[in-house]
Amino acid sequence: MDSDPRALRVRIEADGLHLTRGREAGGVYYVLPGADAVDGATALPLAEALHARIRPVGSAEAVLRGWTRGAPPPYVAFEDPAAREPVRVRAGAIVIRDGRILLIRFTDEAYYEIPGGGVEAGESPQAAAVRELREESGLAGAVVAEVARIWKDGRREHYFTLDAEGELGPPETLDTYGGIPVWVPVEELPRTPVWPRHLAWRIAHWHRTGPPARPAELADSVEDLRAPCDW
Repeated sequence: MDSDPRALRVRIEADGLHLTRGREAGGVYYVLPGADAVDGATALPLAEALHARIRPVGSAEAVLRGWTRGAPPPYVAFEDPAAREPVRVRAGAIVIRDGRILLIRFTDEAYYEIPGGGVEAGESPQAAAVRELREESGLAGAVVAEVARIWKDGRREHYFTLDAEGELGPPETLDTYGGIPVWVPVEELPRTPVWPRHLAWRIAHWHRTGPPARPAELADSVEDLRAPCDW
C-alpha cells in the first residue's frame, strides 16, 4: 500500500490518531493523514475519532474499522465518495418518541431501515424527509436538524431529526414496499439489524449525549447488519 502515491499514512500513537485540523463554514473537520509539523496538527483518541468529521470519509471508515478491531492499518487507500457527483440523493427521517425510534421493518429479509427515500426533482432533502415520513408512516413531521450525511454506492443520503405528530397509519395505506412501520427502543439500535448500520448506533449515542453540532459524515459500507455495531 505504501507504494501507492494515493495511499494515506495512518499514524496512531498513545495520544491517538494524528490528523490535520481544518475549519469551514460547517465547523471543524479533520484530514488524513496527520502531518508531523504543520499548523493545525492534532491527535484524537478513539472515542473522539469515532464521532469526528474525518476526511476523506471512505478512507476514514477503513481506519476506524481496523482501529476498533485492534489492528489499525499503517496505510489506507485514498477513497473519497463525497467528491463524486451522486447518482441518487436520498433523505431519511429520524423520529424518536418516549425512547423509541420509528423504523420500517421488512419481515421477509429480517432487517430494518430508517424511513426515507429519493429526493425528487426540485425538492430539497428536508422536504423529501417530511414527505417520505408521511408516505411511509402517516405521521406529519417537521425537520429539527440535519445530523448525518452518508455516501454509499454512488448515493448521497441526508438524515434529519424530525418532530412528528399523529399515529401510525394502517399498513395498507402506506408506501413502504412491503415494510411495516414499528417503534423500537433506541437503546437496542446497536444490536438491531438496521441500515444504515453505522448511523444506527450513533443515533443511540446521540440520544444519550445530545445531537452533533454539525452533521456527521460517513461512508457506510458495512454489509453485516446482524453483527453488533458500536463504531
